[in-house]
Amino acid sequence: MALFAGQNVIVTGGTRGIGRGISEAFLKEGATVLATYAGNKAAAEQFVEENAEYKDNIHLAGFDVSNYAESEKFFEELPFEKLDVLVNNAGIRKDSIVGMMPSEDWQKVLDINLTGTFNMSKLAVLKMMRARSGRIVNITSPCSHFGFEGQSNYAASKAGQIGLTRSLSKEVAKRGITVNCVSPGFIGTELISDLPEDLVKKYKSQVPMKRFGKTEEVAECVLFLAGKGSSYVTGTVLEVTGGL
Repeated sequence: MALFAGQNVIVTGGTRGIGRGISEAFLKEGATVLATYAGNKAAAEQFVEENAEYKDNIHLAGFDVSNYAESEKFFEELPFEKLDVLVNNAGIRKDSIVGMMPSEDWQKVLDINLTGTFNMSKLAVLKMMRARSGRIVNITSPCSHFGFEGQSNYAASKAGQIGLTRSLSKEVAKRGITVNCVSPGFIGTELISDLPEDLVKKYKSQVPMKRFGKTEEVAECVLFLAGKGSSYVTGTVLEVTGGL
């Protein structure tokens, strides 16, 4: 029996990178997956084409998670009534040292990574509370406590996700809803594909396992926190960092 047969799952930023890996893991376990994307429709369509065997269980939605009105409209038009799992994975980077960072780059990263998590979580909770069950998994980052140089906006947004997770988990615990974070370290996706080669070598040398992680390794941890076996786990951060 597939672990998530009959369950409905939303994965934001679910057609590329870590999000795609998470979407595919849920599909393989029998879930119906609604994968959202911001603007890259071609990548979203490619995701569907390359997962044609699950096409009947895949839905797509293109919108801006940081825009509350668009998020609200998205929930009003869900192709299913019951929501079992929300994975807040949508995120961006706009790196620069603080002294040189344009204010709009600071704001955009906070808007997508943190406000987007709030918007989607709020609307998901309203549905889950009626069913008295649900799982929310927020994809954060060890940057939240390491604070890598040039990533103050990203680090602040990811630290904010953890704070939101811990507070929200207490608010909804009595309703049978769990809220947790998965914190991937360096994972081989396009999000870090723009890093200079010397920086990649430096980062790999800092990882005790001496390699970057795989999207599948992150997805397995998300599946655990979204499954029945984690029913007494809430308000936590699961680090997937190779020992960082």
